[in-house]
Amino acid sequence: MKRFLVWTLRTGGAIALLFALGAGGGYLWLRGSLPKTEGTIEIAGLEATVEVLRDADGLVTIRAGNERDAAVALGYVHAQDRLWQMDLMRRIGAGRLSEILGSATLQHDRFMRRLGLYRVAEANVAHLSAPVRALFEAYAAGVNAFLAEPGGPLPPEFQFLWYTPEPWRPADSLVWGRLMALRLAGNRRDELLRARLARRLRPDQIDFLWPDYPAGAPVTIPDLAALLDGVALDGAALDGVALERLGAKLPWDLGDLASNGASNSWVLAGSRTESGRPILANDPHLGLSAPGQWYLARIETPELTVTGATAPGMPFVVFGHNGRIAWGFTNTQGDAQDFFIEKVADDDPARYRTPEGPRLFETREEVIAVNGAEAERITVRATRHGPVVSEAAARAPGAAAAETVLALAWPALRADDRTAEALHGITRARDWDGFLAALRNFHSPQQNIVYADTGGTIGFIAPGRVPIRKRGDGRAPVPGWSGEFDWTGFIPFDELPMTVNPRSGRLVAANNKIVPDGYPHLITADWADHYRARRINEMLDGPGDPGRTPQGARAMQQDIVSLGVRELLPLLLEAKPDTDEGRLALTVLGEWDGRMDREQAAPLVFFSWIRELNRVLLSDELGEAFADFQYPKMDLLARILTDGQVWCDDIGTEAREDCAAQLATALEAALDGLALRFGQPLDRLRWGEAHIARFAHPVFSRMPGFDVLFGYAVETDGGNYTLNKAGVRVTGPRDSLFEDIHGPGYRAVYDLAKLDDSRFMIATGQSGNPLSPLYGNLAERWRDGIYLKLDGTETESTDRLRLIPAGS
Repeated sequence: MKRFLVWTLRTGGAIALLFALGAGGGYLWLRGSLPKTEGTIEIAGLEATVEVLRDADGLVTIRAGNERDAAVALGYVHAQDRLWQMDLMRRIGAGRLSEILGSATLQHDRFMRRLGLYRVAEANVAHLSAPVRALFEAYAAGVNAFLAEPGGPLPPEFQFLWYTPEPWRPADSLVWGRLMALRLAGNRRDELLRARLARRLRPDQIDFLWPDYPAGAPVTIPDLAALLDGVALDGAALDGVALERLGAKLPWDLGDLASNGASNSWVLAGSRTESGRPILANDPHLGLSAPGQWYLARIETPELTVTGATAPGMPFVVFGHNGRIAWGFTNTQGDAQDFFIEKVADDDPARYRTPEGPRLFETREEVIAVNGAEAERITVRATRHGPVVSEAAARAPGAAAAETVLALAWPALRADDRTAEALHGITRARDWDGFLAALRNFHSPQQNIVYADTGGTIGFIAPGRVPIRKRGDGRAPVPGWSGEFDWTGFIPFDELPMTVNPRSGRLVAANNKIVPDGYPHLITADWADHYRARRINEMLDGPGDPGRTPQGARAMQQDIVSLGVRELLPLLLEAKPDTDEGRLALTVLGEWDGRMDREQAAPLVFFSWIRELNRVLLSDELGEAFADFQYPKMDLLARILTDGQVWCDDIGTEAREDCAAQLATALEAALDGLALRFGQPLDRLRWGEAHIARFAHPVFSRMPGFDVLFGYAVETDGGNYTLNKAGVRVTGPRDSLFEDIHGPGYRAVYDLAKLDDSRFMIATGQSGNPLSPLYGNLAERWRDGIYLKLDGTETESTDRLRLIPAGS
C-alpha cells in the first residue's frame, strides 16, 4: 500500500486520491488534524498548569509558572501547528528524505550524510549547559506529548506519504541551527565558480566580475579607531588543479538551502526619535515557502516575558524583545568556509597527504533507506580540514578513484558549537553587558546583530567563529597538503566588529560592508551589495526623517525604490533601438522613477532587459560557468557599460560588437519574450503579472493538483535591491520568470519607549496545516504592510487552552 500511494502521488493521481477521500468522508476525518485550541489537555512533563492563548490570527501567548514548563508548552503548540514542517526539517538535516520520498532525493541525502550536520547536532547537545539542555529536553517532551495523544489523525502530509513521525529529540532541534548556518553561508559557491572561471579567464577578468566594495558606500562601523589593531592577511592564488572536475560532483542545488539570504536592520538612538527612546527595525530575508520559517509567540513566566519570532523546532524566541532589550539579525555573509584540495597518497588510497606525511582518512559507513528501493550504503570520509564533499554525487560505474578530493573546512561543523546556548542567553539579557556575555557562545553562522534597550543604549556586534588563515583570502580552493593555507584559529571575540552608542546615533546593517578599510582581520573579500543600506541612510537623512517614529520605520520597510535601478537605468537609456516597440520601451522607462510598483510596466520591462543583457554580455566569456552567473548584478552591469566595454564584444563572432549594439540586441530579445508570454501591448503590462510570491509547499506543490491545495500566491511589489526585498527568479520556465522567491518572512519594529507597542508580521500564517484557515491567512496583509501586535491582550475572540500535568 505504501509503495502504491507514493507511486500515485508521483504520477499525477493526487486529485483522484483527494476525491476518494472526500467522497468517503476523508476530508472531515483529515480536519481532525487541526489543533485543539480550547478546553483542557493533560500532557506529560509539566510541573504546573500552563495557559495557551490564541488570538483570531493564531498568535500564541504562553503563560507558565517557570521557563521549563514554557518550553514544554512551546513544543506542544509548535507540534500542533507545524509538526510536518518540523519533521521535514530534521529529515533534511539528517539526510533522511529518501525514506519517505524515494530515490529522487538520494543526491541530497548523500550530501547531507557526508556533511554530517545531524551528527554535529548530536555532538552539540553534550556541550549545552545543564539548564539549557533541560529546556531542549522539555521542548522535546512537549512535542512528544502531542505525538502520544490518542484519537485524531496527524497532519495531511503524514497521511498522504503514509508514515508516522518518530519521537522528538534535542538533536532534532539543534539541527535547525546547523541548517540555518548552511542556508546563510554562500561563499562555497563563489569559491568553486572562481576556480572554474580560472580555466577560461585571466585573473584581471575574474577580479572585474567581483569588484571591490565601492568607496563611499555605507559601512556599518565606519570609524577604524573604534576597532582593535591586529595583523592583516595577504592574498594568494592557486593554479594547475583540475577543480572543474571536482566541482562538477557537488550537488549544490539544494533549493532554499542554496540561498545565503539578505536582510535589513537599523537602530536609532533616542536622540534621533520622537519619543526619546530607541527604535529598532529588523526584517530577515529567506526563501518564501509554505509554511514560512517563523512562528510568532509571546512567552510569559514570573521572571521574564519574551516576544517575537520562534522557529518551529526550537524552544525559545530567536529574535524579538524581552521587555528590557530588543535585538535583530542580518546575515554578515562573512567567509567562514574554505575548500581544501587534498591529494590522495600515491601508494595508499586510504590515506591523504599532509605536511607531516600520509594520514588515514577518517571513515564511517552510512546506510540511506530509500522508499520503494534497496537501501544505499556509502562510505563517508573526512580529512584534518573537514568532510570530503566531492564524493556526494555517485561516481560512474567503473570510474577510477579520484587523485584529489575536496574537503570543506567550516566552523559550523564543530562539536563544541554553542550557538543555541547564546540564543537562549540573549533572551535573558537585561543590558548590553549581559547581551555581549551571552554572545560569546555565538559560533555560527556569523551574524550582524543590532541591539537597543529601554535605558537608551544601542549597539552592534557581528559574533561568530571567523577563521584566521595563514595565507589566502578565502576566494578559491587551496592546497590542503602543504599546510601553508591552514587556519590558525578564530578572530578573538573582543576583536570582532562591534560598537556601542555611536556618535551618529544610528546603526545600519543590511548585508553591506560592516568594517572600514584597515580592519585587522579578514571577514570576507566579497561584501554584498550596498544599495539597501544606502537607501536606509538616504531615507533617514531625507525630508521628515521617517525613522523618528515606529510608524515611519514600518513605512521604510515597505519602501520599493531601487537605487540599483536608478544607477543603471541612465546607462540603459543610451540604447538606440531600431523598432517602434523598442523606442516605446525607452519612453516607458524614461518616465519611471525606479519604484518597483506591481501596477507599473516599467519594472517588468527593465528586469526582462537586464536579464537578457547579462546573458549577452557574459555568456560567451563564461561558457558553461554562466549557468552559475545568471543573476544580473546591477553594479557589475553598470561597471561594464562604463569601464569594461571589452565585455560587450561577443568573442564567438568575427565581428566586434560594441555596448550600444548589445544594449539594443538585449532589449529586442526581452521585448520578444514579453510579447510571447503576455501577448499584450508593452505599456499595458504590469510587474505584478509576473512578480508573484508563490508560497509553495516543499513537496506537494510539485505534484499535479496539490500545488493549488497546498500553496497560495500574491502579487508583490519590490525587487532585489529595494528595502521591501522581493527576490526575482531569473531561471526556469518562461511562465515562472520574475516570480518573487525571496524576501522578509518576518518583519518587526520595536519601540523601546513601550515595547508592548512593537509590531510584527510573518509572510504566511501561524498554521502549517493546509486545512486550517490560518494557513496563509496573513499573506496579503504581509504584502500590504499591515502589522500585528503581540502584547498578550485577551479579547472576545481569544481561544484559551489549559495544559495540565498528566494525572492531575
